[in-house]
Amino acid sequence: MTGAAATSDPGRAPAPLAQLRKRAQFTAAARARRQAVTGMVVQARDRRDGRPEVGIGITCSRKVGNAVTRNRAKRRLRALAQEVLPDEGRSGWDYVLIGRPGVTVERPFDALRDDLRTALARLHAPRRAAGTA
Repeated sequence: MTGAAATSDPGRAPAPLAQLRKRAQFTAAARARRQAVTGMVVQARDRRDGRPEVGIGITCSRKVGNAVTRNRAKRRLRALAQEVLPDEGRSGWDYVLIGRPGVTVERPFDALRDDLRTALARLHAPRRAAGTA
């Protein structure tokens, strides 16, 4: 195993998933950390509410394409989230996956999976102090 997959705790049980449904949940995630990768943009925020589940939100703007294309992109992102986030997402965090025009629908699924893992590793990496190289 390489990358973020190697850093997950093998003894840890998968976190339960919860769908983000309210606009306030999406806007709170938009104000938090974000990481752009080739296939998507991932927003992540620590809810700090003590609930153990991993929150998942999926969105695609009209820039992604017509309704058929947007729905295909959202289905792919939803499948990715259900596959990767129970093991590699953090309990008590919300993640919003945002589709990118052209790329989310056309990129191979394995590459999207790697993109999501890369984004999670970067989002959860310790932050460096300002002014250090």
